[in-house]
Amino acid sequence: MCKDHVVHSVVAKQEHQIPERPPLRLTISEQVEVGERDTEWPEFVFVTAVHGAGWVPARHLSASSGTAVVLTPYDTTELRTQRGDVLEVLAEDLTSGWLWCRGPGGEGWVPAKTVEDTS
Repeated sequence: MCKDHVVHSVVAKQEHQIPERPPLRLTISEQVEVGERDTEWPEFVFVTAVHGAGWVPARHLSASSGTAVVLTPYDTTELRTQRGDVLEVLAEDLTSGWLWCRGPGGEGWVPAKTVEDTS
């Protein structure tokens, strides 16, 4: 995922709260245990690594259940937003429905359904 340039800008049409658990940053070849699939976001599975746990798109893993190897790096950091926040989209994961954005609170994933284009 290329996060070095702005794709476009969006505005938050509703707030997005972030999970209580710390973000999980996975690296290639890291081994994880794959748990349940998310019902709201079916592209995601819950994984547990040595250093934490979080939701990851299943396509980034070698298996969708049991023990899997990470195929591409992934960072589960989410960005807290408030209605009206203007965000710079740095990467789009339209398959899973999330955008990597920069905003007033830093950088992280935001659900695409919670924002709208500024144009």
